Amino acid sequence: MARLDQVITNIVDIFLDYADDGGKKRKLNKEELKKVLEQEIQSPELKGKINADDIEEAMEMLDKNHDGEVNFREFCRCVCDLAKCYYHKKTGKGGKKCKGKEKEEEQ
Repeated sequence: MARLDQVITNIVDIFLDYADDGGKKRKLNKEELKKVLEQEIQSPELKGKINADDIEEAMEMLDKNHDGEVNFREFCRCVCDLAKCYYHKKTGKGGKKCKGKEKEEEQ
């Protein structure tokens, strides 16, 4: 499987693994989102971007329909934001919105 194929497949599979409750809702609540971010992100570059306050902020930012849960579209937005943060860290460009533990430690 090509690398991008694998990435897409993994994003869908990860979401379904954590959001699956017998196929009824297929959404992540705050605890499930926290679990995804804690268990599925291991690289220091990304792990350093996430803390407890960020989970609360992420839920508020991602939950566009304000139902207290993150659907697949909202989850993809989260993954995209993390990818942008990693890109900015790797290239040294942009990244003003990429915050987390590292910026808190600098202050």
